[in-house]
Amino acid sequence: MLFPDDLAPFLLSGDMAVIPTDTLYGIVCCADSPKAVEKLYRIRERDESKPCIILISDEGELRRFGIKLSVSQKQALKRLWPGKVSVVFDCPPKASDILTYLHRRTNTLAFRVPGDRNLRTFLKKSGPLLAPSANKEGKEPAQTIEEAKESFGESVGFYVDGGRLDSLSSTIVRLRSDSWEVLREGAVTLAPLPIV
Repeated sequence: MLFPDDLAPFLLSGDMAVIPTDTLYGIVCCADSPKAVEKLYRIRERDESKPCIILISDEGELRRFGIKLSVSQKQALKRLWPGKVSVVFDCPPKASDILTYLHRRTNTLAFRVPGDRNLRTFLKKSGPLLAPSANKEGKEPAQTIEEAKESFGESVGFYVDGGRLDSLSSTIVRLRSDSWEVLREGAVTLAPLPIV
């Protein structure tokens, strides 16, 4: 689906929206804004110690967060992205203090390049988006925009209706220099594999 032209400026101004992703509805905000991130945590009632997945348009955006990939990691990402796999990286020491509001003192950051081409095009306009599922902590993810509105009401200023979404959450993988480990089974089935 195409995203409204006024959505990217809305998010870049520090506001939040609920949008369809290639898995579930997400409640999203600009990942570059500590203020917006804290507001999202408060409205979603999310455990403040749990980092969220960050949606990016392509692998190159990892550099914005200080992440430098080895050749083997780049090869692995070609097998994992774009798609329904979120990848956890260690936060580089030089960026750790600056990005505490994202990694929540875990010193890890999780990213996903969505499989949906229109969403990736939108992410080029909005920049990286923090994107937990659109539900209050501990509740079931919203499958419709109406369910998301029941959770968040007017505290979220922009809702994009993508119909019913009933996919599983993304699979989460920890990617190291020589292997990956599946941390959460989800929409894609992967085995822990060495990187070759």
